[in-house]
Amino acid sequence: MQFRQQALAKQQSPEDLDVPAQLARPQGRLVLLVTAAVVAAAGFWAVTGTVSTKADAPGILFHAEGSYTLESPVAGQVVAVYASAGDTLAAGAPLLGVRTGSSQKVQMVRTVSAGRITTLSAPLGSVVATGSGLATVERVTSPDEPLVAVLYASATTASSIPVGAEVDLTVQSVPVQQYGLLRGKVQSVGRSPESQQQIAGFLGSDQLAQAFSTQGEPVPVVVQLERYGSSRSGYAWSTTQGPPYQLQSTELVSAAVHLAGQHPIDWILP
Repeated sequence: MQFRQQALAKQQSPEDLDVPAQLARPQGRLVLLVTAAVVAAAGFWAVTGTVSTKADAPGILFHAEGSYTLESPVAGQVVAVYASAGDTLAAGAPLLGVRTGSSQKVQMVRTVSAGRITTLSAPLGSVVATGSGLATVERVTSPDEPLVAVLYASATTASSIPVGAEVDLTVQSVPVQQYGLLRGKVQSVGRSPESQQQIAGFLGSDQLAQAFSTQGEPVPVVVQLERYGSSRSGYAWSTTQGPPYQLQSTELVSAAVHLAGQHPIDWILP
């Protein structure tokens, strides 16, 4: 009560009416100004700024034209082998000689189109049936033909991937901490999901097709690898040089695709 009486006594003094009332201390005004500045900056960033997001997808290093399975036109025994896995052959080049059981005639099996022999499943002396797979041939015209990365993304993920998006690729056989990430850009996005049979026909491997189809039918996304002539691999990496050796097709990769930035305010507005 004593303090209240003193306060009332001061207010009754006419001289106190001319004294301006202090609504906030200087420290309070400083806090208010800082808060207003932060809110204004956040609002400006929400309208003009963007947030970068990524989409992950598994994939494989391959040649753009894919591969095919060379099938035996006749039944018989393989009596001659003219090439081995890793060789690059021209279109129509002899690969195997198959001797038929009835006429003992040797039937020459030739490549359908130019390519590199990735697997040879009919060694010398083996018995083959008509239509059985003899070899898997990757469609290339020369050993130096550049690789691409073929990603297999879910339909939901693929729908958000734009052509030209930057891609960081982790190559399974390349230590990331030592040599970094492989760089690339999205060249094309498939129009529809592919079945396991379609993937197997392109890659020439039922096992790979099954692995890429575990989450349903994926959409193929082709990534063009950035070239860098000064590196040993011939491609651009997040490090200066990358690995000191050439990359091979059928290397498994995991990709992080940089999607187009979104305005944060879009998350709030309908």
